[in-house]
Amino acid sequence: MMQLDRLDIAILEALQHDASLSAADLGACVGLSATPCWKRVKRLEDAGVIERRVALVNPARVGLPVTVFVSIRTTRHDEKWLRQFAATVSAMPEVTEFHRMSGDVYYLHRVVTSDIAGYDRFYKRLIRSADLAGVSSAFSMESIKYTTALPLAG
Repeated sequence: MMQLDRLDIAILEALQHDASLSAADLGACVGLSATPCWKRVKRLEDAGVIERRVALVNPARVGLPVTVFVSIRTTRHDEKWLRQFAATVSAMPEVTEFHRMSGDVYYLHRVVTSDIAGYDRFYKRLIRSADLAGVSSAFSMESIKYTTALPLAG
């Protein structure tokens, strides 16, 4: 874990809200000139703190208004099976998050799709892809809070 000072945190918070800021604009936000700010950003990128910069796309505006949380149980727990399952599911574009869990649910997927029929097509591909003991789907009725910003300031 990299030690972050208050300027690093301020830079990260600003970039989490707008990754398109120029070095000069970002520096102005945090009280640095462009060059020292750019050097800090570069250091944060090189250390892997900043993994990448992306555009957040509104799913409903591009025809993907349905979010489904898919809980998976399996009887298989060997490493070879997990590698294959992870590769298969990771290649499915509808899966936007994929977590290995503790507890009664072994894997949790966040899936985005156009409609229930689109989810059904995904579901059929999923159950053909691996030996699964149980699949449970919960459709999100409303997204009350969604953020990609981490709570860095504590």
